[in-house]
Amino acid sequence: LSKTMFVCTANTLDTIPAPLLDRMEVIELSGYTYEEKLQIAKRYLFPKQLEANGMKPGSVNISDDVMNEIIAGYTRESGVRNLEREIATVIRKLAVKAVKDGKRKKFDVTHDDLAVYLGPAKYKDNLKNETDSVGLATGLAWTSVGGVTLNIEVALIPGGKGEITLTGNMGDVMKESARIALSLVRSRAERYSIPKEKFTEYDIHVHIPEGATPKDGPSAGITLATAMLSALSGKKVSRDVAMTGEITLLGRVLAIGGLKEKSLAAFRSGVKTLIIPKENEKDVADIPNEVKDHVEIKLVSEIDEVFALAMIEG
Repeated sequence: LSKTMFVCTANTLDTIPAPLLDRMEVIELSGYTYEEKLQIAKRYLFPKQLEANGMKPGSVNISDDVMNEIIAGYTRESGVRNLEREIATVIRKLAVKAVKDGKRKKFDVTHDDLAVYLGPAKYKDNLKNETDSVGLATGLAWTSVGGVTLNIEVALIPGGKGEITLTGNMGDVMKESARIALSLVRSRAERYSIPKEKFTEYDIHVHIPEGATPKDGPSAGITLATAMLSALSGKKVSRDVAMTGEITLLGRVLAIGGLKEKSLAAFRSGVKTLIIPKENEKDVADIPNEVKDHVEIKLVSEIDEVFALAMIEG
């Protein structure tokens, strides 16, 4: 077997034994973008399911908007397996209609039809915050099915002793990031006109909604710091800004992974500005053009740059 090449696939590297993984060349394939899924559905999945269910080409019309709604509202995956199943479900139900009503030659699938054929939407993209808010910042996270937005909330509790409470199913690494962010903001208190008593007479509660979903990793560091500074200073965070980046105790912003997926999540949420680490400049080429056309990308190397871009004065 010395001249045999073995090709293996896996959804995660965590379960592969380390000695085996060390002998492999790992090739990572990121998930499809929304536009890629749309083209795959139009060119391949849709015609395939028409034929499989006995429907003639041209007998069913699904517009791009409706197909995008199926992609975003009824699937959560890096591939297109479940997307094909949802398309097949729609076409099968139309095939039954065609048999019952022999006169109908063509079906146009509308947004309202999806609720009938597929039921209520299973998923909903997190949209940007409705207003500029104090203590609320938008971060980005990578998951196995793509990028998602992450709202981080910070509240000050009067009558406290400066203790920090962390909720929202945060992992150990993210908890460390939160404590680093607090120390960082505290070290810059005078620069941002934060009274010292805010750290001694109030408790700080940090919460990330959707507590049933585990969250970990260091890339929420700059978002945690921004939400904390906002809560402590009373300044609002712009609803049009999303961010991702690891933070250090001295305020340096370090590189993160999953930039392509995170940028797509920012685009889908409707934000206008995406803040990323300067160290990720080489990865900007991987961001799809559909994102670059609608979202302004800002590269930062220090936390003060993040604060200047995200905070609203006055």
